[in-house]
Amino acid sequence: MNFQMTESGFTTTFEHGNIHISGDETQGFRPYQLLVSSIAVCSGGVLRKVLEKRRMVVDDIQLSAEVQRNEEEANRVEAIHLHFRMKGVDLDEEKIRKSLDITFKNCSMAQSVKDSIRLTDSFEIVS
Repeated sequence: MNFQMTESGFTTTFEHGNIHISGDETQGFRPYQLLVSSIAVCSGGVLRKVLEKRRMVVDDIQLSAEVQRNEEEANRVEAIHLHFRMKGVDLDEEKIRKSLDITFKNCSMAQSVKDSIRLTDSFEIVS
């Protein structure tokens, strides 16, 4: 990956387009937003695969992330809580709970921050 300095931050180009990164959210994505997005989307993608392998039919997964930051320590991300809202056929809560445990063990982004950011999760089945 290559990053080029701009007037308000940095930019990089990937296969699907450019990303503008800046501490000023009016000028681009803030770094912590990209960090949280990476963990959330990685976890969601792994969960989807785990549920498919368990033959659970999931029609939709929506994710929300609640972020706890510490202003006294460079505004670092200390905790992320991911809430999964799932829609599907005959979803079993116990199997989903076990699937989430497997998910975080197999998500490369979650594993990358496991000793520095506290990750928690919850879920609900919606109709």
